[in-house]
Amino acid sequence: MTPNAPLAATLLRLGLGTTMLAHGLLKVTVYTLPGTVAFFESSGFPGWLAYPVTAGEILGGIALLVGFLVRTASLALVPILAGATLTVAPNGWVFNAPQGGGWEFPAFLLLAAVLQALLGPGALALGNLFNRRPARA
Repeated sequence: MTPNAPLAATLLRLGLGTTMLAHGLLKVTVYTLPGTVAFFESSGFPGWLAYPVTAGEILGGIALLVGFLVRTASLALVPILAGATLTVAPNGWVFNAPQGGGWEFPAFLLLAAVLQALLGPGALALGNLFNRRPARA
């Protein structure tokens, strides 16, 4: 592994954590939870699913930002991001989507979550304080 791997994992963790937290808070503060429930229902998902998805984005984002249970949080975000990718897949990709937004951004976030789970927390992670062995990346 390269000497920069812990830094790379940290930067990925902070970027993914910030993005997921922002998306979760957007569902609460801008779209509102009832609005998010309505969107889920209009997309063919059960409305109640909006609540665990929103909680997963917020809690997963926080966990990634502080570096606690990073692999678990990253893997928990995978089905959320897969669902988001499938929801916008019919739109095409960003440059040809008639209603705006396409599949490429949630697909990229899905890939980032998988990579984060593989890499681990990186440096400057709260979870590293509880490990007896040094962080690998």
